[in-house]
Amino acid sequence: MLTIRNYETGDWDAVERIHDSARKRELELAGMPEAFLPLEIAAKREGLFGYPGLYVAEFEGAVAGFAACTEEELAWLYVDPAQVRKGIGRSLSRYALDRFPGICTIEVLRGNEPARRLYESLGFSVGEIQTGHMPGNEAFTVEVYCMRRV
Repeated sequence: MLTIRNYETGDWDAVERIHDSARKRELELAGMPEAFLPLEIAAKREGLFGYPGLYVAEFEGAVAGFAACTEEELAWLYVDPAQVRKGIGRSLSRYALDRFPGICTIEVLRGNEPARRLYESLGFSVGEIQTGHMPGNEAFTVEVYCMRRV
């Protein structure tokens, strides 16, 4: 059974584990594994706890993913790599979109095709590819799919 709820401080260890393993996979897909920062650092640099929407998904009684969003952007979405392809990321995305119907943008690292396909299935499309500095780890230059939903 899948349940989505607001983040609670007791979720930190699970969220940290999920982020760190899933982020490494994401960066490998983008061809830049050396850009990895653990959540302990990334959360502070990128203001994770300042997002008005911060949710966790529990699957079979354990935290299996999390998402963070503003009123306009789905900014964080990570699923435990051991739990992918079970609808957790899709459910978290839909949950955020239901609560913040004004979400119209998502940035996806170029090379992260599974994420791009997920967001396309939710009505987003790639508007352009931009190059810039990686948020929270500005020493790295990244290319991102700038995805929009009308």
